[in-house]
Formats: sequence, C-alpha cells, structure tokens
Amino acid sequence: MRGGAIRGGRARRGRGSGGNMGAPMRGLGGGKLPFDLTFFDDIFPRVSPAPDDSELSNAILKRHTDISPSTEEIQSIQNMVTRVQGILENLILTPGAFDACQVDEVRQVGSFKQGTILAGHKTADFVVILKSLPTREAVDALCIRVSDDLRQSECVRSSVTDRGFDISSMQATVRIFITTIPPNFRKLDPEIHLDAKVMNEAWQAIRHSRWFEENAHNSTIKVLIRIFRDIRQRFTGIQTISTWMLDLLAHYATLNNPSRQALPVNMAFRRSLALMAAGMYLPGYSGASVRGHGMTYEQQDVATITAQTLVRILGHGGYKQVLGLETMYNDILTSSTVINNIVIKPLDKVYVPPAEGESDKLEDEEEEEEDHSSGMEPDMA
Repeated sequence: MRGGAIRGGRARRGRGSGGNMGAPMRGLGGGKLPFDLTFFDDIFPRVSPAPDDSELSNAILKRHTDISPSTEEIQSIQNMVTRVQGILENLILTPGAFDACQVDEVRQVGSFKQGTILAGHKTADFVVILKSLPTREAVDALCIRVSDDLRQSECVRSSVTDRGFDISSMQATVRIFITTIPPNFRKLDPEIHLDAKVMNEAWQAIRHSRWFEENAHNSTIKVLIRIFRDIRQRFTGIQTISTWMLDLLAHYATLNNPSRQALPVNMAFRRSLALMAAGMYLPGYSGASVRGHGMTYEQQDVATITAQTLVRILGHGGYKQVLGLETMYNDILTSSTVINNIVIKPLDKVYVPPAEGESDKLEDEEEEEEDHSSGMEPDMA
C-alpha cells in the first residue's frame, strides 16, 4: 500500500484502484478511485461473522448530539438570516435612492443552509450577485446600507472583507460574499473591482449549495459531515481538506455501493476513513481533483498518513479517541498512541519536497491551471 519516497514528485500511496464505480465521484474532477472493499465482498468474503458494531453506532450518534447546535442557537442565527435576507431582497425590488450598485439575486449558501453547522459556529453565509460591476466602493456602500437598516432594530457591527462584508450581532454573524453576473467577468479591472478568483469561488458556493440540496438530504450524510468536520478540528493533519471535499466524501461513502441503499452510519464512517487512508486525496485520485480545492503534495501526504493512523486507532478499538469522546493529548503525527495496551507508532511521510531553489514542475503546472481558470467566466452548469 505504501510506496517509496519520491523527491519533488508525486507521493505514491494507496496505489490500488477501485475500478469504475459510477458517476458521483467522477464529478469530483475526473480522477480515479482508491481501493474500496465495499465493491469487492464477493472477491474478499468474510472468514468470520461481522462484529457487533452497535457501540460505534451509538458513539457516533452521541458525539453528533454533542456537537450539534441547540435549538436556541439555530433560532438566533435564523432570526439574523431572515432580517438580512429581507433587506437584500428589498434592494432588488425597491432600491429607492440606493444607486451604488444593482443587486440581481441573493442566495443562501454554506453549512447553516445545509443543516450541518457545529455547535458554537453561529455563522450563516449569503452570496449576493450584482448586476452592476463589483467595485470596492459599491461593496462598502452595500455594507453600510444593510448595517444601517439592521441598526434600526438591534445593535450590529460590520466589516468589509476581500470577499464582501460581515455583519455581526451579539447572537450571530452573517457573511456576505459578493459576485457579479457572468458577462461582467470580461469587464473586470483588478485595480477597481473585487478579485475575479474570489468571485468565482462565490459562484462555486452557489453550485455546491444547489448540489447538496438535490443530492445530500439523507440524514446519515449530514451526521457524517458533522462528525468529520469535528474530527478535522482536532487532528491537524486533515485540516487542509476543505468542507466541500468532506461533503462529497460523506455522500459517496453513504450512497455509492452495490445495493444503492444508504449504508448505516457506522459502516459509512468506517468506509470514509478507509477511503481517505487508501489515497482519496493523493495526486491522480478523485478527492485531489476537486476544482478550486487543491492541496499541496505535502498536505496530501500528511492528510493520508493521518487518516491511516486514525484507521489503525479505530481498528484497535479506539473509536472514543477518534470521535473525541475521550481526549487524546498527543499528536498522532509525531508521537505514539497507546490504545488497549497496543502501541500505534506514527507513520513516516512519503513525499520529499524538492531541494531549495528547485521547483516541483507538476505542482507549478496545477497552480498555473487554477490561476488561469479563476479569471474565466464562471461555469453555470
């Protein structure tokens, strides 16, 4: 499974291929899939009965309850969302004397809309599509207008960002991401308008939100997403895996199987970790081919060895440590972990960066391709 180190090249880990397993993961970017035992039960039959996994299932559901926001948290965010959305939609229908910009459309995106936010993360996201050109002055004016309208009923503070602006109250924060209609991308001037790459990412957020609404409404998928976002917060090695990449992984691990039925949460959880450990986020594989969500070779390597170590911990009964029900005080990347008297040593990195002064040609080419695509008119498909 593990290959030798390659200087300035692609890390060779998880070389096995899972074969051609359908369209959902091809949508990640066209990469291949790592080995996935789910599709090979007939080739690798069990030699003993499947173990009782009810403890893991109960632990996952308990942890999910612990990290889910309370009803009061959700309501406080929803109140802020309703007010901000109402103000922005009024600017579409009756802008009145406000002429700093033309608002074409408002879309709610992100974890709050999906129903996958973590407890304590009192933030909701909107994408505002401008019909006019997105100058920085226009963004400032829109921020002031929305803030002033909100201050008529509550105390809020606002701040302009490179993506748009944020508005916060004592209870919640709303982040506004600004973009513009596709024909305007040809007219952008980097000196006076928002960055084209940033606005393209806002369009991607709209596409992600629409995809999630259409494809990821299964409750097991949402449980997995919350669980893995929580795991990502606690293990530094996988913090470079984006939320969108985790969304796709949870969807695939839950629904893409021979029976075409949603797997139980314990099986989907084990499968997700196994796919990460088998190389889902290594070069050439589907998870590393997600447009706009690239990782460096070193990040891919570290994410993979972190997942492999988590699989080993889970395999020795350490599900409480993986899920966060019991605290781990060591860094699994640099020090050994003891689970049920079993010592699990950290794995060695495979990727070796090029010598100082040399460049990694493959990585440079991918960065150039991403920079080129970011300035293009956004894909509306």
